[in-house]
Amino acid sequence: MSEGAECVGEDDSVLVAAHRLAELEVGSVPICGNDNRLKGMLTDRDIVVKVLARDLDPATVTAGSLAEGKPVTIGADDLLDYAMQTMAEHQVRRLPVVDGDQLVGILSQADLVKALPEGRAGELIQTISDS
Repeated sequence: MSEGAECVGEDDSVLVAAHRLAELEVGSVPICGNDNRLKGMLTDRDIVVKVLARDLDPATVTAGSLAEGKPVTIGADDLLDYAMQTMAEHQVRRLPVVDGDQLVGILSQADLVKALPEGRAGELIQTISDS
């Protein structure tokens, strides 16, 4: 897990969020609310498909408006098998890790690949890629 995940605020513009993605050199970033709770994840794909392709202004669209439903997360004490199952079930490559209501990190597919035995790592990649 990568600790100390940095959020974009739910009221931040998508333009601000895009700059943050570029600064961090990542493809997704958590969206945190004014109450410091996780509201969702924003991906570079979300920006392209939900904002730019619809000719919306990224300077006026908020990151929070792109958060859909309850974010898929895992707990800080959850086992790797559960994380792998959750990634596969929801076809996601990154999972926010929460401890209670607080975001404590992000677990990526790459993090899991490093931690799993070789055969299991291949299984994870195949399962997620079959989406």
